[in-house]
Amino acid sequence: MIEMFTDIFSLSMLTIVIALLYDALVGDPRWLPHPVIGIGKIISTLEKRLYGAGKRAERSLLFRGMVLSLLTVGITFAVSVAVMALVQWANLEFVPVKQSGTVHLLDKGIFIGSGIVQALGGGILLGIALAGRCLAEAAFEIKDLLEAGDIVEARRKLSWIVGRDTEQLNESEIVRATVETVAENTVDGITSPLFYAFLLGVPGAYAYKAINTLDSMIGYRNNRYLWFGRFAARMDDAANFLPARLTGAVMILAGTLLGYPAGRMIQTWVTDAPKHPSPNSGIPESVVAGALGVQLGGLNYYGGVPSRRATMGQPLVTLEARHIGEVVRIMAVTAILYSLAGGAILYGIGTWLR
Repeated sequence: MIEMFTDIFSLSMLTIVIALLYDALVGDPRWLPHPVIGIGKIISTLEKRLYGAGKRAERSLLFRGMVLSLLTVGITFAVSVAVMALVQWANLEFVPVKQSGTVHLLDKGIFIGSGIVQALGGGILLGIALAGRCLAEAAFEIKDLLEAGDIVEARRKLSWIVGRDTEQLNESEIVRATVETVAENTVDGITSPLFYAFLLGVPGAYAYKAINTLDSMIGYRNNRYLWFGRFAARMDDAANFLPARLTGAVMILAGTLLGYPAGRMIQTWVTDAPKHPSPNSGIPESVVAGALGVQLGGLNYYGGVPSRRATMGQPLVTLEARHIGEVVRIMAVTAILYSLAGGAILYGIGTWLR
């Protein structure tokens, strides 16, 4: 039983490979309800109970938002542990035993961490938590529309994956928005879930998904959420702090393998990432800007209100539809290298502890 409990929080290289394959081949089909929908419903339900009606003091809103955030992460983590316990329960090792000249399969009743059921079940669950295919499909759809000259539909599809106003964007601005989104979400959608899976297994990945969903739902600086969502926003910043920096390093390696200049990627990270309003998002965006030789950031509109962000990178070339394909390739190679590195470290630690 103790081995079963510890295996819930473990991760094998086979599980990681299955997760990457599931994300690459299946992704997030519309017919399959995604766990994030359930997390969102938890947040909405708790918000109705904790926010309440009428005006509240800032300190009260901050405390209530903290309670909502911690409850959401705790519930998500607990459900994930329960699901993985079911996977472990199914992961019974069967061995052939010779008896009267006949081979029987006897249930040994031993929970094992390397069993195929755990690897398959855990890999699928972890794959569902990743967003690589989803990001790539959305990006390539916009790229194809731009190359076909359908800028109106490209704007509409872009509005599905970004928060900025898209109705008046030209082709270069549509490309910029898409490249920025893919770069930023390489962390949010792939490497951060993997990082917490490396630490706490599949439940760790879903605990992170809860944190990220909280930020996307209540982590805004508007009248309603300035205080109520502040804890969620800060928790998301903290959760992504180390994964973003690890991702930046791996992304430079990925870019170098793809033929982009490492020196320019490093220089852009060092000089431009600190200018970004987010302590984390500027890292992948600046590395990608340096790799592609383009300039990201600048003027955006949100609900008609202008918002100017610091620029990332030098405009050595004009942003074109082809850059969308290039940033997706950087994302894919980064995910593979990051997973291999994490799996190798876990294997090394496991071997050392034996």
